[in-house]
Amino acid sequence: MLILGGTTEAIQLVGGISTDNKYDVIYSLAGVTKAPAFPPQVTTRVGGFGGGVKMAQWVQDHQIDGIIDATHPFAQQITNNAFQVAQITQIPYLRLERPAWEKQTGDRWLEVNSVSETVEVLGQHPQRVFLTIGRKEILPFKACSVQHSYVIRSVDYPDKVYIPQNSHIIQAKGPFLLSDELMLLKQFDINCIVSKNSGGETIYAKIIAARQLGIPVIMVKRPTMPCMPTINSWQEAYQQISQIFG
Repeated sequence: MLILGGTTEAIQLVGGISTDNKYDVIYSLAGVTKAPAFPPQVTTRVGGFGGGVKMAQWVQDHQIDGIIDATHPFAQQITNNAFQVAQITQIPYLRLERPAWEKQTGDRWLEVNSVSETVEVLGQHPQRVFLTIGRKEILPFKACSVQHSYVIRSVDYPDKVYIPQNSHIIQAKGPFLLSDELMLLKQFDINCIVSKNSGGETIYAKIIAARQLGIPVIMVKRPTMPCMPTINSWQEAYQQISQIFG
């Protein structure tokens, strides 16, 4: 079984599966994070497959019987490739994707379709922006770094070429406490947050903090995915695996 990981749910699923001796798991990561967490007692690989055709060949060469896609909700390309590969090679496919956050009373969300659209929405009026969208997506904000200043939080330190002017970098990995998020937003006098709708509980505290402080959030909506079998929790996924793969 090939499990495409990179999320908390993927680690949890592998932890459950690894206790069952009838499954031989290969856990695959794209290699975006510099020091990723690897589940114990399973075979791992790091790096891309080189596109859909090469991925299909890899799946056949390694005699993969099924694909569990537990990648990030915004990892559109690998999800599309994995789904197509499963169809081409005629093996079962299951997508494990945590639910998106839903707007609550008091939230001041402006939903956009892409990071580039976020840059346009920020406008010309100077703002102190909290960027939490991943280190490889901050480059477009260099175009509006004269009028705005940024606090950028990332698991890994961004490459210098990506960093806008007037930026403060915070290298940290969740989960984050609500009290800490409130303190951070106040300390840096943040008046706008840019976030992807990643879902999950580990980084949701920033959304609650924004709600409590009345800070607007520019929320990047998830990309549109093809219709595919999808489960929202690792426990449900494990049950489905038992039924699909036997």
